[in-house]
Amino acid sequence: MIANLGFGTLILTFIVSIYGAVAAFLGARRNSPALVDSARNAMLLTFPLLTVTTLTLIYLLVGVHFQYQYVSEVISNSMPVSLRITALWGGQAGSLIFWSWLMSAFASAVALRKWDRDREFLPWVILVSLVTLAFFLMLSVFVENPFVSFWATPAGNLITSMFHPAGTTLYIPPDGNGMNPYLRHPGMIFHPPALYLGFVSFVIPYAFAMAALITGRTDDRWIHITRRWTLVAYIFLSIGLLLGARWAYDVLGWGGYWGWDSVEVSSLIPWLTGTAFLHSVMIQEKRGMLKHWNMLLIILTYDLVILGTFLTRSGLLSSVHAFAESAIGPLFFGFIGLTLIASLSLLSRRWNDLKSTAEMGSVFSREFLFLLNNLLFILLFIVCFLGVWFPVLTDAMGIVGQKVPFLSRIFTGQKVTVGPEWYKGITPFFFGGLLLLMAIAPLSAWKSSTYRTVARAIWKPFAVSLVVPVVLIIFGMQSWVAILAFWLCAFVVFVTLYDFWRAAWARHQSRQENLFLALWHLLGKNRRRYGGYIVHLGAVMMAIGIIGIEFFQTETQKTIPQGGEIGLGHYTIQFTSLSSFNTQDGRNVARAVVSVYKDGKFVSELYPRRDYYNESQQYVTIVGLRSTPQDDLYVILADWQSLSTTGATFKVYHNPLVWWLWRGMIVFVLGTLFAAWPTRESQRVLAKKAVPVTSKAFGS
Repeated sequence: MIANLGFGTLILTFIVSIYGAVAAFLGARRNSPALVDSARNAMLLTFPLLTVTTLTLIYLLVGVHFQYQYVSEVISNSMPVSLRITALWGGQAGSLIFWSWLMSAFASAVALRKWDRDREFLPWVILVSLVTLAFFLMLSVFVENPFVSFWATPAGNLITSMFHPAGTTLYIPPDGNGMNPYLRHPGMIFHPPALYLGFVSFVIPYAFAMAALITGRTDDRWIHITRRWTLVAYIFLSIGLLLGARWAYDVLGWGGYWGWDSVEVSSLIPWLTGTAFLHSVMIQEKRGMLKHWNMLLIILTYDLVILGTFLTRSGLLSSVHAFAESAIGPLFFGFIGLTLIASLSLLSRRWNDLKSTAEMGSVFSREFLFLLNNLLFILLFIVCFLGVWFPVLTDAMGIVGQKVPFLSRIFTGQKVTVGPEWYKGITPFFFGGLLLLMAIAPLSAWKSSTYRTVARAIWKPFAVSLVVPVVLIIFGMQSWVAILAFWLCAFVVFVTLYDFWRAAWARHQSRQENLFLALWHLLGKNRRRYGGYIVHLGAVMMAIGIIGIEFFQTETQKTIPQGGEIGLGHYTIQFTSLSSFNTQDGRNVARAVVSVYKDGKFVSELYPRRDYYNESQQYVTIVGLRSTPQDDLYVILADWQSLSTTGATFKVYHNPLVWWLWRGMIVFVLGTLFAAWPTRESQRVLAKKAVPVTSKAFGS
């Protein structure tokens, strides 16, 4: 049976991973290049082995082999081949295989790099990478095996087993349960893989950080090596979050892109610490400072990546994303605890070696402003972390109160939930602070900036930015918070464009180049800096969309007959018709046709609908959407079954400026890609800095 091939290679990969980790450790301790090379080969072997496992599972999914429990849980006969493939990550067991496969790919890519100048890092990078991989493989082998089959006993009961139990016969269900309807949206084809790629990529910088601590390399070599790994992780994690936001906007019928869902937030948390790390390492590279802090940030990000995976699969969270409760939760929690303790122990051992001789500059220096940036990201992390865990902790306290009578008055058993209002009441202050720092930091200097030098550099874009709030007030905007937010966005944009102009003009003057050619050469020479500026512009575009929908969103709901109308602002929505029909993939679709008029003029026709999936007996809302740079009109077919055939209930949202959010996402990702793209000059600099230094033994 082909499933035995998949399971066999899964077990073999698990054994190879353990062997590679042990060989790497012994090779480093015994100073045995042969053992280290053997460990490296073992790490390279994990990818082809897991590729066989992954392809085997995909074969079972595409071929609708319902005798396997996982296949029966996530697909059905009515699902197209494309969705059967994506069902690989549509359930718990398959997603763990997919995570491990991606981890093996990244580990193999690291193993293939040239290690001549960093040989002392190699065994420890292998050890950390393979221990992480072995943990996930252990879950797949012993807890969440996707290759177990259904077996029927003589009494007619069903059991699941990898092998044929005595006295049973193989049971093949006629059909499967099918994938969760919410996961059938095209966005979910790309959202989980992007998110997983971001999670897995952060393992590599963490592995190098641990290697630096173990070997006693107190320089910033590990940061130079992992810079692009970190940017790759950041790109994919950002794409994953942004695709998830778009999926929520299109499918969940929230009327928005983000509901502060617990799994959304658990994925955002490592992005916050990873963003702080990306900014903080610049201080270490430029000034040799914050070495302790950078180690703490990468340790925290690594464990938050594992924690994010744990939270979605432990059954602790109530979310549209989370999988059912299972036994892997305690194992995840134990692994997180062990890795955190081990990492902090290593850091404490090398604490004195990581001290910096440089001192922090003035409060207007770039390093100090970057430090404030880090503080704001960490405060956001704390708010989000508490928001996710507070309901879990109150629920646990309630259980304690039930079991221990004298504590029942303190721990009442009432689970306290944290809703969107908790986040919306706190996080805007931090995001506003980050926008302000985006405007000030680019025009400050390292170490020697003062109030006067910053003011002299910033006053021109600041003066121009004041035009924006004046115009907003003239046109009748009354929300002072919104006016302040739009001004901050304008301030960042004008500072960024001014810095582009200033640098390009200086090059134009000094080299007599055409101004546009000077700008082009400038961008190519310092991609990291100007790619960061493009990221800032993308963030501002996203902020404009967020401000528009959060401050100025309006909504209405009304039941109207066929030919009736709903008014919302400048828009009128006329209900034209409603049809109901069955599809070949097992859905019953109720589809409305509505005509949209703006200021009395016809602008578009929308088709909001609700799809009923017979397999899962679940409705999925598909919105009718008209999107322009000015606003989105978002129409939901809320109800029709209890009405006559000529009537329906519609919920309508008017979302100003949200178009800029989605375009800002694209600019944000392109800016990060631009910053990560290597240049010949950066490769030469990296090679010059890759000078071997004397490292300390593990036990020193």
